[in-house]
Amino acid sequence: MAFDIEMIKAIYAQLPSRVAAARKLVGRPLTLTEKILYSHLTTALPSKAYERAKSYVDFNPDRVAMQDATAQMALLQFMQAGRPKVAVPSTVHCDHLITAKTGSKEDLAFAIKESEEVFNFLSSVSNKYGIGFWKPGAGIIHQVVLENYAFPGGMMIGTDSHTVNAGGLGMIAIGVGGADACDVMAGLPWELKWPKLIGIKLTGKLNGWTSAKDVILKVAGILTVKGGTGAVVEYFGEGATSMSCTGKGTICNMGAEIGATTSTFGYDASMERYLRSTGRADVAELANAVREHLTGDAEVYADPKKYFDEVIEINLSELEPHVNGPFSPDLATPISKMKEVAAANGWPVKVEVGLIGSCTNSSYEDIARAASLAKQAVEKKLVPKAEFTITPGSEQVRYTIERDGFIGTFDKIGAKVFANACGPCIGMWARMGAEKQEKNTIVHSFNRNFKARNDSNPNTFAFVASPELVTALALAGDLRFNPITDTLVNAEGKAVKLEPPSGDELPSKGFAVEDNGYQAPAADGSRVQVVVDPKSSRLQLLDPFRPWEGADLVGLRLLIKAKGKCTTDHISPAGKWLKFRGHLDNISNNMLTGATNFFNDKANSVKNQLNGQYDEVPNVQRAYKAAGIGSIVVGDENYGEGSSREHAAMEPRHLGVRAVLVKSFARIHETNLKKQGMLALTFANPADYDKIREDDSIDLIGLTGFAPGVPLTLVAHHTDGSEDRFQVNHTYNENQIEWFKAGGALNIIRASVNEG
Repeated sequence: MAFDIEMIKAIYAQLPSRVAAARKLVGRPLTLTEKILYSHLTTALPSKAYERAKSYVDFNPDRVAMQDATAQMALLQFMQAGRPKVAVPSTVHCDHLITAKTGSKEDLAFAIKESEEVFNFLSSVSNKYGIGFWKPGAGIIHQVVLENYAFPGGMMIGTDSHTVNAGGLGMIAIGVGGADACDVMAGLPWELKWPKLIGIKLTGKLNGWTSAKDVILKVAGILTVKGGTGAVVEYFGEGATSMSCTGKGTICNMGAEIGATTSTFGYDASMERYLRSTGRADVAELANAVREHLTGDAEVYADPKKYFDEVIEINLSELEPHVNGPFSPDLATPISKMKEVAAANGWPVKVEVGLIGSCTNSSYEDIARAASLAKQAVEKKLVPKAEFTITPGSEQVRYTIERDGFIGTFDKIGAKVFANACGPCIGMWARMGAEKQEKNTIVHSFNRNFKARNDSNPNTFAFVASPELVTALALAGDLRFNPITDTLVNAEGKAVKLEPPSGDELPSKGFAVEDNGYQAPAADGSRVQVVVDPKSSRLQLLDPFRPWEGADLVGLRLLIKAKGKCTTDHISPAGKWLKFRGHLDNISNNMLTGATNFFNDKANSVKNQLNGQYDEVPNVQRAYKAAGIGSIVVGDENYGEGSSREHAAMEPRHLGVRAVLVKSFARIHETNLKKQGMLALTFANPADYDKIREDDSIDLIGLTGFAPGVPLTLVAHHTDGSEDRFQVNHTYNENQIEWFKAGGALNIIRASVNEG
């Protein structure tokens, strides 16, 4: 039986009437996205339909999910909220703090010892506040959520950008910062700007070497890393229904790479099969009873251009396997073009490592199809030319694929199985030789491939592909290998050709597991004690941020003018820094260390205006803070894309940065800045970016009249005595302005609890 079945029953019981009321309000047929959004409103229906990309709306999500790296800060904030128990079903998943190095057993044992303090903290907080706890080794948050918690028509938020994976089971699942999670766990509404809608019609059927991964790799190439910003992507068509549920999850997972708020599919037979296979026949029966409300209305899909802001059509029968990268997940290359594209760009073509698994591609079907190629390799006497690793998504998947012989097959080609955790996907990979920073190529089935993300080596060219294609490229050891047309030379010197991969969508014997790693919370957590050692280097209780002083911000120093791509990996790198995710002051020593300074083209090297010397970014900012001087960060397009990590907003706030001014923001990061009481501003004229000079003193004027839709004025005082004055915009609504004035949203929650 499913978790929280009574909650799901209650949601489905109200769904028909809520959808009917929403359809009447809007006056037309509804998309699936609209059905779910309107059925999760905090308040009654408005007098008129919400406006896409304009209306701020309050929702009541059904659940919250947190991974261990982000859960630390989310729960440290929740502890300050004064609530005795979470208001909605919530879970913590220990998947980020396990370094991939030797193998699953050794790596897991080391991680449990190394991060014992953090795991104990998360376990005790979960126990106290009624939160389900998934132990280290249980699996990656998104795979575990898909197997246990996701349900069609539901709404959830999660403190990880790939929370969107649950769209594969027909949810609206959205990645957020810990402050948003704190709000929902405290019983408060969750705010979102009503999204635009992108419809993607899938026709035909996947075949041969093409997989669901290639759908999203193709879409990423079309929409780019910011093309989905502010939008929900809704997939439909015969191609969608012909695809497996976990394949849909893969597509939704990487929707984060196009900046989409989330992605989703309508409920269909593949989802029903998956629910039943994962022990949730009760959810399937409930969903079947309201099936018509768990997908878009027929009229919508018959004439999608009338209902979506943008429509893209992809014929799966003609789709070709893709390889995306390097350094950006939207740089899409069909495998047939890779030879010429790699040559034209001078990419290293020798594949050093192939890695499959992760939250994006670790389903039974994914592993089965990759294992079919490994089996062929053994039979055809092929020896892999590259290292090959597998990262299972959950203990349930790992146990089942071991039972069904897949791990044994991988062993025969020398593959290494890592722990059921994020590992190399998020930089938790102790890759031998990476410190030499040699130019090399890896291919993986993960979701992101930003520079230095996987192994901390900025010269590692990382490419994203399906597990099947990664396996083939690892066997060939050559990025240019096209398994559809090319042959390989085996150990006997014979040319052999790989047949297309094959594998069951779901295990014919059913899933199995001895210990799934779940720990239920105490029925009464009031007596559970949560202890944080004040001398700890890993955990630190939070102090409230100071409220706004009530005046314009003047005399701000420019900390950095970031050039080009500046993701949350650049603002708050992961890897070795993950261990400090629960200690705000210690992790702040990585702030903006990956960002490129416009004025010297160097990373982690900015001018300290107090002494004229260049130093590391955190050192300079700490100097400004010690001197009582505020600062401003200036950035380029799509600033803060990538992971949801709110540390990228909390670190600047903690160290005294007052405002972030950019050409455009990624959605989650902009919200995180607002939640922490920061000013998130955009250039009214992007060309004004060029007017900011290295030694500027900057004023932000108009804050005493801070109001929705009213721009502020920036005055840049230059050292030659001249100045530039121009308009800067913001998207704050009235509630968000109160967050700014209070010094952060958490201060408002804390005050309301104290008043109550």
